[in-house]
Amino acid sequence: MRAGRIIGTCVLFALTAVFACVGCTTAGDQKSPATEAKSVLDPSDPVQVELWTYYNGTQQQAFEDLVKKFNAGRGKDVGVVVTSASQGGVNDLASAVTDAAQELVGSAPMPDAFLAYSDTASVIDGFGRVADLSGYLTDDEKGKYVESFLAEGDINGNGGLKVFPVGKSTETLQANLTDWQKFADKTGSKLDGLATIEGITAIAQRYYEWTDAQTPDVPGDGRPFFGRDAMANYLITGSKQLGHELLVIKEGACTFDLDRTTMKALWDNYYVPMVQGWFSAEGKFRSDAVKTGDLICYLGSSSSVVYFPKTVTIDDQTSYPIELAALASPTFEGGVPCAPQQGAGFVVTKSNEKKEAACVEFLKWFTDKEQSTSFSISAGYVPVTKEALTLENLESAVHSMEGASENYLVNLPATLETIENGVYATPPFEGGVQVRSVLGRSLSDKAVADRAAVVAAIEAGATPADAVAPYLEEAVFDVWLSDLAAELKTAAA
Repeated sequence: MRAGRIIGTCVLFALTAVFACVGCTTAGDQKSPATEAKSVLDPSDPVQVELWTYYNGTQQQAFEDLVKKFNAGRGKDVGVVVTSASQGGVNDLASAVTDAAQELVGSAPMPDAFLAYSDTASVIDGFGRVADLSGYLTDDEKGKYVESFLAEGDINGNGGLKVFPVGKSTETLQANLTDWQKFADKTGSKLDGLATIEGITAIAQRYYEWTDAQTPDVPGDGRPFFGRDAMANYLITGSKQLGHELLVIKEGACTFDLDRTTMKALWDNYYVPMVQGWFSAEGKFRSDAVKTGDLICYLGSSSSVVYFPKTVTIDDQTSYPIELAALASPTFEGGVPCAPQQGAGFVVTKSNEKKEAACVEFLKWFTDKEQSTSFSISAGYVPVTKEALTLENLESAVHSMEGASENYLVNLPATLETIENGVYATPPFEGGVQVRSVLGRSLSDKAVADRAAVVAAIEAGATPADAVAPYLEEAVFDVWLSDLAAELKTAAA
């Protein structure tokens, strides 16, 4: 990919958003809302705002460092003091802010701003607790952001801005290059074979058979090759690649297009290799299995690359260093490239003009090129402005930042290529959290349970072929698809 190319209009499906010019001057010396908002801030009478995040570890430290920098510089100049608190994980934060929005007994007061994905933001907006930030930015300021990233914050589809983008990610294929090379040298396999979903399935079968053959006296003990972190992403973007919108969203309501041919392709390239042992889903995240040598590669968030292991540890006596290889998110053969557009943004609580303006002042500073670049690299994200989202800028910053992740640099071209090929963000809808939960567990849970049954049958004396045969029948797929349709309908009701 050409260095320095700005990733701006590459989105396969983005919410079409034309932000209303609420910041335009009307007549005479009348000020725009954006100008008026800035004027309410007074360095002689600073306003304090509290932000809630789900950042932990490296991400939390990077964020807190920038909060301190803002308070000592830009914040001091305009009269804004920011405090921040991590609420744990994503779900912990969503639960805490939902309780606060409803003023439930025992809940904390609402923060002035909080990190959220669009589904959670939509729920809080339903309580009337979300500020529309579109009037706090001029058209020139809006034009600095990648269009699809800003458009994702227009959760009502009316040109507003209720989720302010601060860092984005997608999915990339991350591989243990060291152990891959041992396999490739023996089998002639090529990394570019992993560019398609069908190619991954074929190579996973080859890897299983190659490892199985190393112990000919023990049939069926081949090793899995590949895993996925987010099954909902697979089903949603995989369907789009094959020409069908799994989630058909109109006016905030969702129906489902469970095209049988499309769903069968998804089944054949996840469930089928799972029950045969070519894929696995061990550990909380698939990088856990890479660390123990139980997987060669996985498809996961591009931001997770900062956690990709540097060594494989088999046991207390056996460990060795490994290198990372990263590829763009794979696509079905003949399909249209599509990968998830991910990354929460900040939602500002509806309060008063001074508090809202203070939050926006911080968010604009935070997403400026310098701050956005350093935070993104530390946290594993990519910046949200066009100026910062270039290969040239990010590579240069990685080389100049002390302690920057080498894995981030290796993964960066794959991340930008994936975004350039086409990314997609699911608009919020009623029951969205529940629907994604169903999609996240339905296929995966069945595959894991049925693989366990296959292994048990082999251990009881069945041949591998006989043990797996009942699970490869068409009727098994049809029952699953029928059950999925029923579960989705209930979740969206």
